Amino acid sequence: MAENLLEIRKLTAGFATEHGLVKATDEISISIGKGQTVCLVGESGSGKSVTSLAIMRLIEYAGGMILGGDIHFQGQDLASKKQEEMRSIRGDRIAMIFQDPMSSLNPVFTVGEQIAESLRLHQDKSAGEAMKMAVELLRLVGIPAPEIRAKQYPHELSGGMCQRVVIAIALACRPELLIADEPTTALDVTVQAQILDLLRNLQEEFGMSILLITHDMGVAAEMADRIAVMYAGAIVEEGSALEIFDQPSHPYTVGLLQSIPGFEGERGSELYTIRGTIPPLGQLPSGCRFHPRCPHAMDICRSQEPPDFLISGEHRAACWLFEDKPVWSGTNERGGKR
Repeated sequence: MAENLLEIRKLTAGFATEHGLVKATDEISISIGKGQTVCLVGESGSGKSVTSLAIMRLIEYAGGMILGGDIHFQGQDLASKKQEEMRSIRGDRIAMIFQDPMSSLNPVFTVGEQIAESLRLHQDKSAGEAMKMAVELLRLVGIPAPEIRAKQYPHELSGGMCQRVVIAIALACRPELLIADEPTTALDVTVQAQILDLLRNLQEEFGMSILLITHDMGVAAEMADRIAVMYAGAIVEEGSALEIFDQPSHPYTVGLLQSIPGFEGERGSELYTIRGTIPPLGQLPSGCRFHPRCPHAMDICRSQEPPDFLISGEHRAACWLFEDKPVWSGTNERGGKR
């Protein structure tokens, strides 16, 4: 088993609202080994992006806070660090690709200047050295005529090129961990495939780990070593990519897979949908948070939150359908009540 680069243990993060404190993540636990790709999947509103912001300690700038738990990165607890200390880690050892490349790039600076900035800040490069390296990074991520593109502004580039620029910024300091938050959502299918190929190739070249956040199980199938399925702020199933796709166990995971066009049945047949919507995080139901939408809901589901049950190996699922299985006793235990 790969040595863990990142260990998240019972991380709870939330926001203070006019209706009180709302937990966006509820005691979630995830591990990422060196060189691994872990995919965090789920519908919009599941808490995936909040998880990434908490890891980077950017959640405080978004009006949120870490309420409990540990974020261990190479033996350091990021949750206890001051923001001044985090600034030396963000962009250097941990980097992030944000959802929308056009909104994460500054429109008043050239793309070359924006790549060069992190090299000046974290590697003490001169302006000339940093710009030369920025050009090479643009070439590395597959942008043609990088010398010309480095002098252009974001609005002069296509969406796919802007995404490559964002990747170049993230990789400028050769981070050990790359967090990619929906890196292909706004792109057409052909460009999506190119970006995923690029991430795979760069991961192999640099030996970095990737936390890939997506709602697309097809993307997870292409990229993941491990998959963690998130629903309403909690991890409801986790296992290797092979375990999740060969033996999906939580009804929510099954629903996500059945919702993929062509996953089951004839082409042209009615597309499966998971009934209902994710509940507001401030109004979670009692018991299992998925039970109002679950086709297998039982009385116990409505009254008691399920613990993580061991399905096989390191495959776990928080569902009362597996009550006859042992409770997961590994390091990712969520601590549900029986």
